[in-house]
Amino acid sequence: MRMRLVPDNTNFDFFRYAGVTFGASVVLFVASIAVFLVMGLNFGIDFKGGTTIRTESAAQVDVGAYRAAIDPLQLGDVSITEVFDPTFREDQHVAMIRIQAQEGEEAVAGETVLAVEAALQTVDPSITFPAVESVGPKVSGELIQSAILAVVGALVAIVIYIWLRFEWQFSVGAVTALVHDVGLTIGLFSLLQIKFDLAIIAALLTIVGYSINDTVVVFDRARENLRKYKVMPLVEVLNLSANETLSRTLMTSGTTLLALIALLALGGDVIRGFVFAITWGILVGTYSSIYVAKNVVLMLGVKRDWSGVKKPTGNKFSDIDA
Repeated sequence: MRMRLVPDNTNFDFFRYAGVTFGASVVLFVASIAVFLVMGLNFGIDFKGGTTIRTESAAQVDVGAYRAAIDPLQLGDVSITEVFDPTFREDQHVAMIRIQAQEGEEAVAGETVLAVEAALQTVDPSITFPAVESVGPKVSGELIQSAILAVVGALVAIVIYIWLRFEWQFSVGAVTALVHDVGLTIGLFSLLQIKFDLAIIAALLTIVGYSINDTVVVFDRARENLRKYKVMPLVEVLNLSANETLSRTLMTSGTTLLALIALLALGGDVIRGFVFAITWGILVGTYSSIYVAKNVVLMLGVKRDWSGVKKPTGNKFSDIDA
């Protein structure tokens, strides 16, 4: 017996309030851009520049104790992560500590690094510092450019893929939905001033891939139904396609969200921003695959048949000259 999240004969009218839903998406996207332009993003060390300190110890890494020792120094954005590697010895415990550059400085001053090392030695006297690396503003600027190129390149590649597989109207609908998802995610991070680093760029690329996967599933069913129901209005075909793939959409999004909620609750500070971005992206991506991408296709209109075969008219003798 199969588990069904929705009945087979589901017939929700997703396009009943198409004007309202699409209009709300436009308003939210514009608001997100406005918030980004006014408030900006809370860039992390990857984009601001700073210093990374590698620590090694025979004792287990206690991230909480490390942070408690460093907090009195008031260094701003400090990221502490434990490093795991199968090649490490059993008594080799490694952590990476990232400290943002202070105002007017390209990297953390040497005195500050010494103060951090001294503070950590109060937690574990045996701790050593095998490597100290700094990220200057030039490298940070290159990372920002690379991040932008990565997101834009992914969008362009998706446009080409959808265009080749379907029609240009579907391509426009898909990329509109993707821009909507990325824009709303950046706007939310700007509004809440959540730290924005390379992990969030990875989350944005994940959102792009997840969202386009859901959109392509519905588009593929819509293409089949356009060939199957040649006289059915386009809005009804798109609505039928969304209903037929609704169970798959809910199952995929629901199971993914269960894992993400567990990571949000138990994953800790290190990955919380990354998981939050993907969680938000899945929610808006599921929404946009129907209420943005399909609305754009509906507004542009599509051909009803891609076979390219002209069907004969009349009887079987119609091609014989009299």
